[in-house]
Amino acid sequence: MKRPVGRILHYLRCAPWPHGTALGSLLLALFLGANAVILLNQGHEYEAAMLGLWCAGWLVVCGFALADGLARHREYRRIKTLLARHGCDTRILHQLARSRCQRDAALLAARESGCFRQACAYYRALGYRWYHILPDSVLRNPFIFLSPRFLRNSFMPGKRCRR
Repeated sequence: MKRPVGRILHYLRCAPWPHGTALGSLLLALFLGANAVILLNQGHEYEAAMLGLWCAGWLVVCGFALADGLARHREYRRIKTLLARHGCDTRILHQLARSRCQRDAALLAARESGCFRQACAYYRALGYRWYHILPDSVLRNPFIFLSPRFLRNSFMPGKRCRR
């Protein structure tokens, strides 16, 4: 069994972008909240309220990023099991080509399953490079973040039952 620090670092390696976003959002929210408290103590209620609203917004972004990181870890575990069972199958890897976060989780699972080179070559053949960060659907439609289908696919990955 791994030590707790090793487990935490492994969890963070599954989804570095969402956790980095969560950390940045949390730091920004703390900065805005501290400034709101200072303004409130100086008697500037309206300015403090505006900064408080911005602080709350960044805390919501932090929560979504943490939820995304948790979903990527769950997806990593699922893909690692599939790769161990079926070997390096491009049909498994193709499901995770939609976003950088999913590809990072898949590449970590492939590394631990022994097919990292094949997974890298597959994603490179699809045209993905290190700087392709945003999900493909967001590039096509930036307002898709508001779609229930996008949120369901992002935060509840896995097998879907057909109706």
